[in-house]
Amino acid sequence: QVQLVESGGGLVQPGGSLRLSCAASGFTFSTYSMTWYRQAPGKERELVASIISTGGTTNYADSVKGRFTISRDNAKNTVYLQMNSLKPEDTAVYYCNANWRLVGRAYWGQGTQVTVSS
Repeated sequence: QVQLVESGGGLVQPGGSLRLSCAASGFTFSTYSMTWYRQAPGKERELVASIISTGGTTNYADSVKGRFTISRDNAKNTVYLQMNSLKPEDTAVYYCNANWRLVGRAYWGQGTQVTVSS
């Protein structure tokens, strides 16, 4: 059974911090690149941050670069997104994605709500 389970979302004030976690099971986590996406109401889903299977290379959207950090722990089958200096524009549902690029196979989590409001 393939599962990606996000946790850590919630309500936070502007300037605050939040850490999202995505726990994976049912597939070989260490062979998959991991990506965090987000989608705000009325907007298209956008890539937030990604990390390759070994954790050596990361990529960030310009809007979050310098504020967010993606990391992974292959021993725990978990990917994280540390979110600092949060802005109201960061409000969205955040999704965890696992992608085995070699064969174009991907899995999605259920999403977790992040709301930044004062």
